[in-house]
Amino acid sequence: MTEPDAMMFEASDWVPNHPGFPVLLYSAVLPGDDAHRAEAFEERFSQNGWQDIWQNGIFPYQHYHSRAHEVLGIAKGHARLLIGGSTGKIIEAKAGDCLVLPTGTGHMRLEATADFLVIGAYPPGQEADILTDAPTEAQKSSIATLPPPETDPLFGPDGPLRELWRAG
Repeated sequence: MTEPDAMMFEASDWVPNHPGFPVLLYSAVLPGDDAHRAEAFEERFSQNGWQDIWQNGIFPYQHYHSRAHEVLGIAKGHARLLIGGSTGKIIEAKAGDCLVLPTGTGHMRLEATADFLVIGAYPPGQEADILTDAPTEAQKSSIATLPPPETDPLFGPDGPLRELWRAG
């Protein structure tokens, strides 16, 4: 099992970020053939109970979600991503990498290859909103109280997410 890099982000301008859960970056978690990586990410996410699986890219503007955690599997290409708002961190994401963003985490694409493809999903019962302004008090409360998922999107109930995102 691949251990992720865990990164905490303070609030950044209007981006709240999560007050207690770190962003998880699994590097080269699905190496190999580009032709089958999208399907492999979809299968892993689905097997581990994550839902509303989609294929696309990452928006080129800073945004966050207040009602859902999000997993982003990089199926093809590579991109420079800004995670955590304007004072966050630039991450070079490449095919085979996977990010798990706790609710409230700002993210955007700075640049990407033409073939950049992301597979995304959300935990059961959560639905992503797309926010581009400072959160309301209700949204801040949602971000702070949304429980961690029951499973790591890549490694299931025994994956590192549950330990790294302990409630409390």
